Amino acid sequence: MYSRARRIAIPLAGLVAVGPATGTLSGAAAGATAPSDVVSRNAATPAEQAIQFWTPDRVKRATDHDDTIDLTTKGLRSGNSTPDGPAGSVPPIGGEKKTKAKKSKQVNLPNTVGRVFFTLPKADPRNPKNWRYCSASSVQGKYRNLVATSAHCVYDTKKNIFYDNWVFIPSYWDGKSVWDGKAPYGIYAAKTFNAHDDFLVKEDFDYDYAFVNVYNGIKVDWAKERGRWKWRVKNVGRLGDNVGGQGFTWNRSTKATVFSFGYPAGEHPDGDKPFSGRTMKWCYGKTKPMPEAKKYNLQEHVGLKCSFTAGASGGPLLYSYKSASRTGYLIGVNSVAWDTDGNDRYDHTSSPYFNTDTYKVYKAAANRWTGNMP
Repeated sequence: MYSRARRIAIPLAGLVAVGPATGTLSGAAAGATAPSDVVSRNAATPAEQAIQFWTPDRVKRATDHDDTIDLTTKGLRSGNSTPDGPAGSVPPIGGEKKTKAKKSKQVNLPNTVGRVFFTLPKADPRNPKNWRYCSASSVQGKYRNLVATSAHCVYDTKKNIFYDNWVFIPSYWDGKSVWDGKAPYGIYAAKTFNAHDDFLVKEDFDYDYAFVNVYNGIKVDWAKERGRWKWRVKNVGRLGDNVGGQGFTWNRSTKATVFSFGYPAGEHPDGDKPFSGRTMKWCYGKTKPMPEAKKYNLQEHVGLKCSFTAGASGGPLLYSYKSASRTGYLIGVNSVAWDTDGNDRYDHTSSPYFNTDTYKVYKAAANRWTGNMP
């Protein structure tokens, strides 16, 4: 759902390191008690069933997730995103020890970013209208099993339940043959969804972020026999070992220079559809506080100039991104698309401001173990 805003919004300093999640995060480990406002729920769909569900033809036919929520910003005062504590950060996988990175003159796309696929809950999964996708990214975590995305890409606020058949495919691109290129690093099924209670209960888009623990990935060799898909699988291990994981940072300046990555495919309000969703796209710019939109409790969003449409939801905003290492620090996720000049074309994308509340959800998720699919 990348939601819409039009003058409209659509629900789409130096680093202070606190140490990598591989060893220094404490509390909220598997089986430990998370803060009361952090909601962690295991996926309802068995992992093997979720991966078997997403046959190549279904992946190809999944549509961008967009609930077309209109929010007017006319006459609303500017947002009030501010740090609620000291800034902090967790380095990306491979960045735990400081090394001098080589410079790159081009923008190398991060291997960590990909597409998530899911089906709407309490709906017929055989109906293609219920097949959806968003964008997401692998992030640093103790067990290298963590995916960051938008909360509206994991939870249905209308039915008050998490989505079904949820899987992550990093570095997805639409190859010419069955699985050619589509899943170069494997497919990772959700085990545990972690989100903030204020999004689930109040539908507050200042908390439109989620962290998902995934099982170890598998590579699938699909073949069609007598009109039916047959599969052979291979365990490829942990997500972070295969594609790395972005760092995480919070309570930064609201005016940060970032890259935004995602798989946009939806149309602009005027009907123009410039993206296909088949390949990853990026935007670059400096964030700023966005206007309030009280209808959806949106008061603390930061945004940058970017024409992303539906499908980019959940993709990362990366701070201090280095093309040579393809890593940076997750400072936001694509949540809302904006038409700020009223010309029926999206021109900004925004994210909830990452503060101490965001860190609490991240910390709880970053210490949860998963392992192989049962």
